[in-house]
Amino acid sequence: MIEYKSPFKGPNENRSENEIASITLDCCFAIHRELGPGLLESVYETCLIYELEQRGIYVEHQKYLPVLYKGIRLDAGFRTDLILDEKVVVELKAVETLNNLHFAQTLTYLKLTKCKLGLLINFNVKLMKEGVKRIVNNLEEIKQ
Repeated sequence: MIEYKSPFKGPNENRSENEIASITLDCCFAIHRELGPGLLESVYETCLIYELEQRGIYVEHQKYLPVLYKGIRLDAGFRTDLILDEKVVVELKAVETLNNLHFAQTLTYLKLTKCKLGLLINFNVKLMKEGVKRIVNNLEEIKQ
């Protein structure tokens, strides 16, 4: 077995949030076509990291996110699945249906990272397009 190591040292600042999202969705569709639904979230995450890095996206995964409260950094146990090029948060799921808690979780990660765009992606669907939700942090609107 070959162990995969990331070739990137930092984000590509020239790519927009929408370009990153488009590349990410292309990767998700390819993974879903190959593997289908029914696997663990961690399997999809590992495959997505590989696919994104092959396309030149800088990926931070399982990144610890502290909460700032009254000027103090507190460990609240938050970890985001993926942050892409320091601009887009990706929260992955492999669940029967997405619910309001999943949306709230993704929005919280957007606020903590100060990213503008989040993708909530559920791989446990028959058609991948049914498992993709785009969430925008209201810091400022992203041009499509």
